[in-house]
Amino acid sequence: MTRPTPPRRLRAASGLGLTFALAVAALTGCSALASAEAETESAATGTASASASDASSASESATSSSDVSTPAGVSEIIAANSDQTVVNDDEWSEADAVDIALDGTTATTSSENVVAAEGSVTITAAGVYRLTGDFDGVVAIDAPEDAQVVLILDGVSIETADQAAIGVVSADDVAIVLADGSENTVTSTGTYADSADANAAIWADTDLTISGTGALAVEAGANDGITSKDDLVILSGSLEITAADDGVRGTDSLTVRGGDIAIDAGGDGLRSDQEDDDTQGWVLVEGGTLDVEAGSDGIDGYTDAIVTGGEVTIASEEGIEAGTVAIGGGTISLTTTDDGINGSAGTADDTATSDEFAGGMGGGGMTDTGEYVLLAGGEITIDAEGDGLDSNGSLDITGGTTIVLGPTNGGNGALDTNGSLTISGGTLLALDSGGMSGSPATDSAQAWVAATASGSAGSTVQILAADGTVLYEADATKTFGALVFSSADVVAGETYSVTVDGAEVASAATGQALAGGMGGGPR
Repeated sequence: MTRPTPPRRLRAASGLGLTFALAVAALTGCSALASAEAETESAATGTASASASDASSASESATSSSDVSTPAGVSEIIAANSDQTVVNDDEWSEADAVDIALDGTTATTSSENVVAAEGSVTITAAGVYRLTGDFDGVVAIDAPEDAQVVLILDGVSIETADQAAIGVVSADDVAIVLADGSENTVTSTGTYADSADANAAIWADTDLTISGTGALAVEAGANDGITSKDDLVILSGSLEITAADDGVRGTDSLTVRGGDIAIDAGGDGLRSDQEDDDTQGWVLVEGGTLDVEAGSDGIDGYTDAIVTGGEVTIASEEGIEAGTVAIGGGTISLTTTDDGINGSAGTADDTATSDEFAGGMGGGGMTDTGEYVLLAGGEITIDAEGDGLDSNGSLDITGGTTIVLGPTNGGNGALDTNGSLTISGGTLLALDSGGMSGSPATDSAQAWVAATASGSAGSTVQILAADGTVLYEADATKTFGALVFSSADVVAGETYSVTVDGAEVASAATGQALAGGMGGGPR
């Protein structure tokens, strides 16, 4: 069996809107961040793939910290993406920091590269700047396009209304560093103008890196929490983000390598939505701890959503969604009112709904439209009221442990694909109502068994070999009527029994799909 080449890159049928560039007429007052003018974004993406020799920034391949332990199929998907730009700690020195003391609506500093006015502070040159104190107003960066600017937040509270509290108008790369032991708060309230591009509490028209060992609380009652129009990388820090819309958004790419991150978002939790470059628009989680509550998707990639490490807990409408979803490691827990993992073509239009691109039995028909879901490692638990694992294209399971507690309604299933569904490694247990139960292809390299077996929340389910050996045991958290199981211990041609609370309820031979269910089809 040959694994298909992951599809490159699915485009939405709608959502091809304009992006905007922030125009700055003056450095005084708050106008530097409030006067956004709409214009078509430049196609230039040089910094996204900048050479490692760039003096102002370090451009590192997304594969650099994950190749060693990431399964091959996932590594290939990562390698096809653009590099992301990161400001590492060894690129600047805290000893060079210039102090900016915030106090009410004013600020004091000895630097000639900082312009302080009533309700605004504007940094105009490259360098390292340490901010302390409380401020009612805007901190802006309007530096030359080749400037690297590092903001050390050391016990600050910055609050403003109707605009970004920290806004990067111009620079090359910007880093926000949370000082050791510090507690910082950035708040943006009110509403943004319809034409405003700077629509997040922390907003950057540049690459943005967040690191440090302190804490940052972002209150974004107006719109998004943290947004970069280029690459956004989170290396470390304790982040608590509350946002009316998206929590964390990197337009070109979003990478999480570490940190303790809690997000409560009305829209998506983590999002990348670059629609103009096939190698961008991806979300990569390599490490850290993520606790996400979202009104829409927990993780939404326009092209790819990839997890290779970390602890990811999501409660949302849909858990992880992208044209290509790849899991190579980590511990992932998804609780969703719709699909758990969804391979669905991306959209950069916030007004679009998942129904516009729905696949499987729940929406846009059974045509294989080329999406791809790869589960190659990690510990995945999905509790979904929609489909548990859903791909409008194909789904391959090659490793890891995946537990799907699927829907209790008959219109969805734990496993749902428009194309092929194969399993060649790992462990899979999928429970659902039995109304629309999918199963792997009969020629999958690893054998599997499907059975009609009913139980309730709290029931203990066991899969046993003919000699009574227990291959797997799990406790159900909701009512179920059918299951699919596969592991390296399942032998093709053998018959296995299923017990619920100690009583045998079903016996089935390998490779037989349930009547009325959706088989994965031959490769």
